[in-house]
Amino acid sequence: MSAEELAVEPLASARRVLGATMRSGPVAVRIVEVEAYGGDPAGPWYDPAAHSGRGRTPRNAVMFGPPGMLYVYFSYGMHTCVNVTSGPDGVASAVLLRAGEVIEGHEVARSRRPAARTEADLARGPGNFGSALAITLSDYGTALFDPAAPIRLELGPEITDSAAIGVGPRVGVSLAADRPWRLWLRDSPAVSAYRRSPRAPEVGRSA
Repeated sequence: MSAEELAVEPLASARRVLGATMRSGPVAVRIVEVEAYGGDPAGPWYDPAAHSGRGRTPRNAVMFGPPGMLYVYFSYGMHTCVNVTSGPDGVASAVLLRAGEVIEGHEVARSRRPAARTEADLARGPGNFGSALAITLSDYGTALFDPAAPIRLELGPEITDSAAIGVGPRVGVSLAADRPWRLWLRDSPAVSAYRRSPRAPEVGRSA
C-alpha cells in the first residue's frame, strides 16, 4: 500500500480511494463517496471544474505535486473540504472525499458533529467529513502515507464489483457538470444527496 497506487488518471484514483479508511487521532472514517478532479489545459486531464483548471496558484500548488498528499480548502468560508492528490508528480489531479462512515471514535466524532441526527450523518457531505476528523487548513500538504503523519489514508482491497459502485455527475459544479466523475458505494446510508448547480448548463450541453 503506497501513494504510487494513486499515480494514475483521476477516475481510476477515485475508484482506488473509494472504500479506503482515513484516520485522524481517535477517529477513523471509511470513505463511501468521492469525486475525481483533473487539472489545467497543459496536462492530460483538463478539468474546468477543478481548482487547478486555470493553473498553479499558492492555494492549489499541492495538487501539482506527488500523489497521496492532503489538499484542504475552505468552502463558502466555513466548511473544510478534504482531498487526496493523485496522478504523477507534476500533473494536477485530486480526489474529493464527499462522505464517509465513522468506524472508530464514534463518541469523539459525535462531539464534533452535535447537529448530526444519525450515525450516517456524522461524515455525510464534504464539510461534515472534515469536521468529523477535525481536519483544518493547517493540515494542508500532509503526506497521508507517512506512518508518522497525524492523518493517514489506508487503502483497502480494490473494489472490483462494478455493481457495488454508483456512478454519476459531480455535485454543485457549474462547469463540466455532466462529467460522470462522482462515485459512491451503493449500500452505504452515508452517501450524500445529488444537487446540481443552478448555474450549470442544461443536461447534455456542458463540457
